[in-house]
Amino acid sequence: MAREPREGGGRGGRDRDREREPDDGIIEKMVSINRVAKVVKGGRRFAFAALMVVGDQKGRVGYGAGKAREVPEAIRKATERAKRAMIRVPMKEGRTLHHDVEGHFGAGSVILRSATAGTGIIAGGPMRAVFETLGIGDVVAKSLGSRNPHNMVKATFDALKHCASPRSVATRRGKKVSEIFGRRDAPAAAAAPAEETPNA
Repeated sequence: MAREPREGGGRGGRDRDREREPDDGIIEKMVSINRVAKVVKGGRRFAFAALMVVGDQKGRVGYGAGKAREVPEAIRKATERAKRAMIRVPMKEGRTLHHDVEGHFGAGSVILRSATAGTGIIAGGPMRAVFETLGIGDVVAKSLGSRNPHNMVKATFDALKHCASPRSVATRRGKKVSEIFGRRDAPAAAAAPAEETPNA
């Protein structure tokens, strides 16, 4: 029996981004849509599976998947689930990440790196949709392993959940932000007088 071709699946389907901005200011992007067929006694029953990413472009982002007999209903289900699962990600200067981070989910693995101003979003497919809805303007990302859009999105969110700002780290350790950054400069400051002593 011939296998039913899938729409939106594979490499080509991941690039079918659809952007929409509702009245509440949340950006919605469709990462992928896939047609699936269930073989029953009377023939085949078709359904559509959608993967959506939503965000306010101010540090909040979420993803969700939905399945229905019609495309609009699948998109609606995925969007509602994405809005319920939104997380807040700390950003540096409102444009990039505070530090490099890795994320994993199943066979998918991603690496996210902070970038200087003007770099832009260097990422492809599902990862780009996440960064655009999140509001990050400068980031370098690389996907390793699985190229399935679901795995890539989930691995990206796993990495974003591990992002931390200097203020949150200082609060967790019971220290000031200046004390955390001061430790990095201390060895260099101590080495400078030691180098000047022989010359004296």
